[in-house]
Amino acid sequence: MVHAAELEQLAAQAQAHEQRRELVAAGENWQAALALLPADSSQAAWVRAKLAELSASVAKTHAEPPAPSWTRRLGPLAPLAVLLLKGKFLLSLLKLKFLLSFATFAGLYWALYGPRFGIGMAVLVLVHELGHFIAVKRRGLHAELPFFIPGFGAYVRWAGGGVTAQTRAFVSLAGPLAGLIGSAFCGAVWLQTQEGLWIGLAGFSALLNLLNLIPVWTLDGRHAMAAIDRPGRIAIAVAAVVFAAYLDQPLALLVAAGAAYRAFDKDLPDIPPDYRITGYFIILVGVLAYFATLASLGVPPR
Repeated sequence: MVHAAELEQLAAQAQAHEQRRELVAAGENWQAALALLPADSSQAAWVRAKLAELSASVAKTHAEPPAPSWTRRLGPLAPLAVLLLKGKFLLSLLKLKFLLSFATFAGLYWALYGPRFGIGMAVLVLVHELGHFIAVKRRGLHAELPFFIPGFGAYVRWAGGGVTAQTRAFVSLAGPLAGLIGSAFCGAVWLQTQEGLWIGLAGFSALLNLLNLIPVWTLDGRHAMAAIDRPGRIAIAVAAVVFAAYLDQPLALLVAAGAAYRAFDKDLPDIPPDYRITGYFIILVGVLAYFATLASLGVPPR
């Protein structure tokens, strides 16, 4: 068979993903293998059956839970209750939770820093979280609207079971990328207006997103590191030290320290190097460190 070696490798990768319950990734491997097989071969028929089996498993994993038992007590009104639970009423509640949490979050910073800077801070945090949300949706996965915790931050809950480390890394880095776009927008407005509010917001957003790239705890950098091998982590550490020195941005040293520490983790991923993710991470650190220096150029007004 012409593609025997490649098919054997794809099958091994698919089986490894299945053992780790990464069903979406396993399906991608089997789909790639199917493209290399003659359509009328017995091997192709077997792979199609395997794909159908995986699709059923993924659908079962993400299936909605059955209606609560208490709805049966409502008699003829039970279908209406189920509809409200599963339909637009539930969706409206999710949106209400998002809006209320965002309003509370914005209100806190309004009280601390005044209306303009406070609302601007809240919107920039929202931009960061929407970066994650959009990245998840683009991959056809379920995600809830961001939920804000005043004084701490926000998060997006999404169906990450069965995805590869690379997919998780791209979703994690999408937040800092969106935050970088928010910083660039505020910086551009400042260039036009020379108003201190905008340079303050640009610096705040850059600092927040650079902080998120430190690979510790539940920060975005920690999740992205799961798809980066030891040489990639060392490269990030070295690049972050250079950025810290050249741009006079000490927060980049925390990224460097975290990446250097993670380079000697016992749980280093046994995966082929992905230079896209390593390069993506380094570019984000460098550009965010540059924008973070803008924070010293303007003081947010009350």
